[in-house]
Amino acid sequence: MVPEAIPPHRPPPHADQRPFPGRSIAAAFILLALSLLLFWPGIATYDTIVQYQQVVSGSYDDWHPPVMARLWAALSILSAGTAPLFLLQMTGYWLGLGLLAGALGGRRAIILFAVGATPFLLGWLATVIKDSQMIGALSLATGLIAHYRLRGRPIATPALAVAALCLLYATLVRANAVFSTVPLAMLLIPRPGGQPARFLATIAAIPAVLLLSQPVNHRLLGAEDSGVTRTQPMYDLAGIAVRTKGAAPGLPPAATATLIRHHCVKPLFWDSLGDAPACAAAIDPWQKAPAARLYADLVMAVAHHPLAYLGHRLAHLNSTERWLVPMRWPLAAPPASPEPNSLGLTGPACCAAVHWQRVAAWLVETPLAWPILWTVAAFWGLWLAVLQPESPPRTLALTLFASALFQEASFVALSISSDLRYHLWAMLATAWGWLVLAPRGAPFRRTAPAAIAMILILCAGAAARLTLPPAPTRYADLMN
Repeated sequence: MVPEAIPPHRPPPHADQRPFPGRSIAAAFILLALSLLLFWPGIATYDTIVQYQQVVSGSYDDWHPPVMARLWAALSILSAGTAPLFLLQMTGYWLGLGLLAGALGGRRAIILFAVGATPFLLGWLATVIKDSQMIGALSLATGLIAHYRLRGRPIATPALAVAALCLLYATLVRANAVFSTVPLAMLLIPRPGGQPARFLATIAAIPAVLLLSQPVNHRLLGAEDSGVTRTQPMYDLAGIAVRTKGAAPGLPPAATATLIRHHCVKPLFWDSLGDAPACAAAIDPWQKAPAARLYADLVMAVAHHPLAYLGHRLAHLNSTERWLVPMRWPLAAPPASPEPNSLGLTGPACCAAVHWQRVAAWLVETPLAWPILWTVAAFWGLWLAVLQPESPPRTLALTLFASALFQEASFVALSISSDLRYHLWAMLATAWGWLVLAPRGAPFRRTAPAAIAMILILCAGAAARLTLPPAPTRYADLMN
């Protein structure tokens, strides 16, 4: 039986009656100025330093996004170091929030800015990494789309071009960003058809864009093959081998014994396989194999040992969703200072930045930083949106929830590390979806299962953190 639609709440003002969001844009620029003052010239992580080395040397590979390195090289004529990309991502982030806040108006705009200034979100935006670049680009694209769509107007050609460029950049700047960007791109199509048609188009477009990204990275952007495409099948093949205690395709039994003895396969991340000497030596035959053959071997291994593969992937999914894990689960807090380097990449001079990141480090230990809860919230919001009648806010909210859920679904099969920063866009998109939808008067009986699921997941996660021994805090201990 099709559920009865929730009666629509009071519609937003007519397009001609809604003013240009001048106050919201002004507030966004004030928050941008404060963010720049607090964190200038941005914080360099290990990944930042490795990528900047490519910019300095002019030699690019695809371990880190070549589109980001190429853009960085082009902007280096303005200033050296992290400043150009830091300014770019912060401007895109706050300008997008300002446009979206202006389209929402009232208390929702205030809540939107408060969400944007959450310490661990803004703390990660202060780091010059691909995730922050992606969020800055997607924020601006979303704000531009909302500015027109929520007013019932067609998107102006210049805004359409900027939004499309932002989505293209975001797609190339993270390997799995396509799961977030394609649902948003569907909103740019003037008449995409009904929701089923858009859903099917999204499903079809994601693998197509994934396949196209490789020639773009290698031929158009001139990046060398670093072997990064081998990491996913190697991680999964090693996980299956360890769980079955058998020889994996392309590895002798002695190599599998080494993987087991040295605890090379960890739900937390791939690092121990690639960086620990004994583990790296054990999988050396895989390092020399073509990625296509490794994926073919993985398909065969999954067919023969589906339960082992499922157990391996669920263990990692639990880790990256930060659910049944101990306190201080690693890879969550944004850094307070730059990684030591010889490239002249400095950190914020303002001492308040350190205090800000300390608050962020405290907040990531709370349920606010559990991706699993945001995933449930996205399902909940999607459910409510489906029950509401067609309207521009409903369409935008559905798109934001879909962007978040497609992104989180990708971690089921395509993920090798549990960094919180990988989930920040999904968290933001979910929060924005709820603010855009602003559901009112929904009978509790229709949302009770989602509320119960949220409570149960919260209680189970809290119990795990109270009973499991704390995780190590040093990287060397995590490796061992």
